[in-house]
Amino acid sequence: MSLERFLNQAVSSWMSAEGPDSDIVLSSRIRLARNMDQFKFPFLFSNDEALEVIETIKNRMKSRPFTEASEMDLLVMEELQPLQKRVLVEKHLISPNLAESSNHGACLLSETEDLSIMINEEDHIRIQCLFPGLQLQEALDMANAIDNWLEENIDYAFDETVGYLTSCPTNVGTGLRASVMMHLPGLVLTEQMNRIIPAISQLGLVVRGIYGEGSEALGNIFQVSNQTTLGKSEEDIVEDLKSLVSQIVSQERSAREALVKTSNIQLEDRVYRSFGILANSRIIETKEAARCLSDVRLGIDLGFIKKISRNILNELMILTQPGFLQQYAGGSLRPNERDIRRATLIRERLNLEN
Repeated sequence: MSLERFLNQAVSSWMSAEGPDSDIVLSSRIRLARNMDQFKFPFLFSNDEALEVIETIKNRMKSRPFTEASEMDLLVMEELQPLQKRVLVEKHLISPNLAESSNHGACLLSETEDLSIMINEEDHIRIQCLFPGLQLQEALDMANAIDNWLEENIDYAFDETVGYLTSCPTNVGTGLRASVMMHLPGLVLTEQMNRIIPAISQLGLVVRGIYGEGSEALGNIFQVSNQTTLGKSEEDIVEDLKSLVSQIVSQERSAREALVKTSNIQLEDRVYRSFGILANSRIIETKEAARCLSDVRLGIDLGFIKKISRNILNELMILTQPGFLQQYAGGSLRPNERDIRRATLIRERLNLEN
């Protein structure tokens, strides 16, 4: 698998698959934070120690590859251009922290891009598993299998009282961050999200934007994840999040039904206006493109628009990001040039779908 494959294909293999409640839940993610007992944590270790961490994991791959996943490739951050790292962030394959890391960061990526092992990010090891739809338990099972595979040859920093030790105190304990990406236009249009977000926070969970902490909820896409990692088991954390997400899914479906019942013609008009903008614009900014794509995806889910796959939202939300646009262009673009290329790409993609 070449670097070009990861950079040039917008939609990962797992993104094209259907999962439970995938009309609303775009993806489920499990991330486990781990550190090696014999090395200082990344914010304190030397360059030599950072390289030793990478070498330790490479040797683990050589001695016995993880056979439950597709073939894996090692990407070293120092060998990548800033634009290449930005594309990997936009595809959710690495974190912004790893892309910006100066501590010899690296990443093992599976061919299907559903498994990522980030090395020397905030912690020595960040295991990430991505599944389509609401499949938190399945993602946890995969992450635990990788965790067990690594632990056969690696001693983790672990305390019998508190659990796994991590660079950030909010990850101490299980080291588990479970999250789901959700498309919630119904709750946004019925103005319920402003009420739901504070209620979720009171339950020890958090709602963020499409790229996690500090990012915007572009295209009515929200990320819901746990905040507590200490004092609960991995299974309890996942079960609590799954239960909450199921409630949000139910509320979103009720909101969509209410919109169809009370404002059907206005909703249909909004969907087709957005489709018209996407199909005909010669220049379009990121936020407007995301809003219109969200409307079109809603129109597909409600049956207003036919013969277009709902996966088009997943694909175009990545294809139209600044990094991906410039990757396709073969170099940096000014903001206005990106807006022109974004509009062209969307028109071409819609024509191809039709």
